[in-house]
Amino acid sequence: MRAAVIVFPGTWSDSDTVWALERCGFKADKIWHRTSDLTGYDLVVLPGGFSYGDYLRCGAIARFSPVMGAVRMHAENGGLLIGICNGFQILCEAGILPGVLMRNSSLQFRCKDTYLISETFDSAFTSGLDRNRTYQIPMSHGEGRYVASSADLEMLEQNDQIAFRYASQSGEVSPEANPNGSIANIAGIFNSQKNVLGMMPHPERACEMLLGSEDGNRIWESVLSQA
Repeated sequence: MRAAVIVFPGTWSDSDTVWALERCGFKADKIWHRTSDLTGYDLVVLPGGFSYGDYLRCGAIARFSPVMGAVRMHAENGGLLIGICNGFQILCEAGILPGVLMRNSSLQFRCKDTYLISETFDSAFTSGLDRNRTYQIPMSHGEGRYVASSADLEMLEQNDQIAFRYASQSGEVSPEANPNGSIANIAGIFNSQKNVLGMMPHPERACEMLLGSEDGNRIWESVLSQA
């Protein structure tokens, strides 16, 4: 499978993402944000970083980059799309996913391991995950508190669009396990077709045991298993 890793001015996790994808078996290319054609790619990744220096709001300028028209078309045609950290912020700013990412409730930048549980297993990104375990994947953000209207939250819950929730290592979803104050402990969400995933923790930083965890690979391997 071919993956396009989009690079905006200020993106810094593109090389990490390419490394993780290629370790799992993808052919991954870095694609500069001025590109307007993503034809031929099975997976598009908006990686973490500080696109345009996070001026105005995180992702607020990147949403207007030329590549975003192709990103939107890729998703509307059923292609797989994932936004990680800043990429998640961009997807929300662009209206591809509902809600918004706000300052952490602590008002501090937080870089730490988190434990995630998945409640949705009928997507390309999560079909290979185990519903009986947690996944150790690090977060690294100052504006990762997911906020949504009551109507959007109800839609996400009813349509099984919540991809990941923050939990304890044993899998308990509680306020104590919530590292940034996200509503309902939400760490990641899908669009209604579940071909678009936005998540704040970084699976590319959990790609080998030298980094403390290989759990991020399970997401990429799940995608590959659909090929």
